[in-house]
Amino acid sequence: MRRAPRTALSPLLKRLKIYFDVLKRTTSGYLYVVDLQNKVAMTSPNIVRDFGIPAETMGFSAFRQAWQEIMHPTERENVTKVFDDVLQGHTREGCVEFRAKTRKDDYEWIECRCAAALDHEGERMLYAGIFRLMGQRIRADAVTGLLNKYQLEQRMKAALDEARETGRGGALMILGIDNFKIVNEAYNRAFGDQVLREVAKRIKKILSTDFRLYKLDGDEFGIVYPGADEADVETLYRSIQTALLKPQQINEHKYFCTVSGGTVFFPQFGKDYLVLHKYAEAALSLAKQGGKNKNCIFSKELYNRWLRSLTAREDIRRSVEDGCRGFSLCFQPQVGADSRRIIGAEALLRWQNSKGRMVAPMEFIPLLEESQLMIPVGKWIADTAVRICREWQKIVPDFCMSINLSYVQLRDPSFKEAVRECIERYGVDPASIVLELTEHTVISDWDFINRQFASLREYGLKIAMDDFGTGCSSLAMFKNLSCDIVKIDRAFVKQILWSDFDRRIVDYTVELCHSMGMKVCIEGVETQEEYDLLAKTCKVDSIQGYLFGRPETKEGFEEKFLMRQEAHGEEQPCHARAMR
Repeated sequence: MRRAPRTALSPLLKRLKIYFDVLKRTTSGYLYVVDLQNKVAMTSPNIVRDFGIPAETMGFSAFRQAWQEIMHPTERENVTKVFDDVLQGHTREGCVEFRAKTRKDDYEWIECRCAAALDHEGERMLYAGIFRLMGQRIRADAVTGLLNKYQLEQRMKAALDEARETGRGGALMILGIDNFKIVNEAYNRAFGDQVLREVAKRIKKILSTDFRLYKLDGDEFGIVYPGADEADVETLYRSIQTALLKPQQINEHKYFCTVSGGTVFFPQFGKDYLVLHKYAEAALSLAKQGGKNKNCIFSKELYNRWLRSLTAREDIRRSVEDGCRGFSLCFQPQVGADSRRIIGAEALLRWQNSKGRMVAPMEFIPLLEESQLMIPVGKWIADTAVRICREWQKIVPDFCMSINLSYVQLRDPSFKEAVRECIERYGVDPASIVLELTEHTVISDWDFINRQFASLREYGLKIAMDDFGTGCSSLAMFKNLSCDIVKIDRAFVKQILWSDFDRRIVDYTVELCHSMGMKVCIEGVETQEEYDLLAKTCKVDSIQGYLFGRPETKEGFEEKFLMRQEAHGEEQPCHARAMR
């Protein structure tokens, strides 16, 4: 940027210059003041020295243009809006952070505070401000360009100081991309960086100028929300979910991702940043353990649950190393919609810890997946379920066994061969084994999962998509994924009797599946009225739910659903036996 001749000071700026000179000698910041009547700007000499601004005094339009030229292009629009709001009278003062190019051609993060002064008639007379370097420790994240964790810490400390002075608290929200570890494993780090940039871009777009998005370690982001209550936080999180609905197009791949959130309110749950950050991280961990794509609000009760999960990690590792000691399978019956007769069962994993307590699947399954222990446990599940399937086929020849599949297992090169060995060892028809993967997992990586599904189906195995309707891209599934069975989630069943919308959704989904050669199973059927509507009106193929039976141990399943059938020599309606 070339030097420009100085512009003569206006009478107003001449009167202010003595004060301006004192201030510029006593601060390390970069000062400026603008006479709005005469359109003249005066800056401190260090702006010329460090950023190459043409002169210490110049016309306001030249001053404005000079700063726009050195602003980072991605932040220019936002900064201009903040400045214009002050200049046009929408607000008396403003604060904004942005990157500016120095004389050395590198970008430095700057905080700018600006304000306007009015004359006795209420007209804007002066426009002044200070630019401040934000420091080496708090530079932008190299991948996303966002301010990093050090700046989040400073922002939170300022918010806590304000809370102590005013009593006005707020919320700290930590966001984490679901299944992000899979991205780097399935593709590469460069692909993962592109995902991070796109997520950051979409979230930033929906945030108002009052918020900053901060990049933390790994796949995590942070937001400080002053004055927020639970309703405010929920609205913000829903907006973030909506912003991520559309799949990302990265090179030749389409990638769909969701984020989980952990939120803690201050100062009621803490007056120290490190404590609050720990609590938000704990809430985030619980959100991911609870199924992902949700925001968990911190509470002491939830925090205690998180602490128990840390203890459970070691306990579950010892269980696996001891030959899957403490693990067992329960089985929930699946019946034909027309006949109400047993056609199969879903194998459900259970775990009893070293203290004899049955741990909820939502607590221990995420631990298995995160630690890669799901791979050996998955092989144990497959061996046990296939063996039992063969036993039950002696009573019900066409009996099918459904086995839940984790993405971690699908990524394991040895998984397919392990399933093949089980099937050959017990002499089971591959078509009688159904592998279930949740919709949320399916839509995160279409290309890879399709390849794996094709290979498994080629061997003769059946593929089912579980929990259909709970993800964010159900219709896209039909276009991108080939499977044999779609299992519609209970969420659509529980209101189907009085919700015409839900009934139509189920009806249209069944019709679409059938037109594409896929069968439909409805989960969570609990009443006779639900069954009558689904079987007769929606014409689903199979049903699973408490109306026909809860999950049972092997012995309980045999007693309630198989033994009587064997004794009578013919298959009875499942629910009739279950009710006896």
